[in-house]
Amino acid sequence: MAGRNRHSLNTTLGYALLSTVVLFSRPAEGQGLLPRLGEQRAGTASMTFLKIGVGARAVSMAGAYVAMANDASATYWNPAGLVQIGRNELIVSHSDWLVDVDYEYLGYVHQLTRNLSLGAFAGYLHFADMPVTTEYHPYGNGDYFSYHDWVAGLSASLKMTDRFSFGVTVKYAAEELAGLRMGGLLLDMGTYYWTGYKSLRLAAALRNFGNDLRPAGSYLRTKTSGSTITSYQAFSPPTLFTLGAAMEVYQADAHRVTATVQMNHPMDDQENFIAGGEYRVRSLFTFRGGYRASSGENHWTFGAGAKFILKGAQLKIDYAYADYTHLTMTQQFTFGFEF
Repeated sequence: MAGRNRHSLNTTLGYALLSTVVLFSRPAEGQGLLPRLGEQRAGTASMTFLKIGVGARAVSMAGAYVAMANDASATYWNPAGLVQIGRNELIVSHSDWLVDVDYEYLGYVHQLTRNLSLGAFAGYLHFADMPVTTEYHPYGNGDYFSYHDWVAGLSASLKMTDRFSFGVTVKYAAEELAGLRMGGLLLDMGTYYWTGYKSLRLAAALRNFGNDLRPAGSYLRTKTSGSTITSYQAFSPPTLFTLGAAMEVYQADAHRVTATVQMNHPMDDQENFIAGGEYRVRSLFTFRGGYRASSGENHWTFGAGAKFILKGAQLKIDYAYADYTHLTMTQQFTFGFEF
């Protein structure tokens, strides 16, 4: 009877977390229950490729991952989660992003001690060279330009008590477009806290914090006029504050259901709520889903994963899918090795 009541309580709490997100996202005369604060800031940040989520597990749950980040993708979501892994791990991730853009990510976490973990990562966004178009050559004038972004950094995570851990990441991000270059140092910080009630944990993270960035280089306005632009406006990086909670709402035998909710406060867009869930069978197969409460393009995400044991090491394969209303779908594949 006690076990049945415990499962009922956990399930009720999980439903309450998800219902909160649905409530906030319910339309009322074209708007949500809460005012859509921050919409006027849209499009005011640079380095927006840093918004692309990393790791199919996290992306399939709509990015509601700050309180679940316990794998090598925590180098992106919350560095405080690195010490929660307990083992060394390497992940390789490939994302088929919108409009033929590809994003590659490599992350590694090394457990130095039980209470200290270090991580390293690199990401690279790219697509094929594009033709230069003009008023008189709308299909290309024979010249091409390239565009790519990249980021690399180091993370450290320290377990300060049995329940609380803290993490920090220092990274360098750069963009290059048609000969113009922009780059700078950015900082991530995160916390991870086990409340002691069931498996409930709370987490917060600040990502992409740094100085305003401006391009460097020259741009020839037109070949006929010969005018060259060398001064550009500076924009802030896409700084984001996230606050989330996660808990196993059902555990019995070989089955486990985890629910997670998260509030995002971006500096270049409106505040928004997201929620995700994960159903795991015998720690071998996993099915996931997520919901974005305030998204005009993509509300639902889905995914699945599998884990295999190979001579003491664990191989993880995860997949994430998201459909965008006016553009197309995106998908991500992630391979992880724990040893």
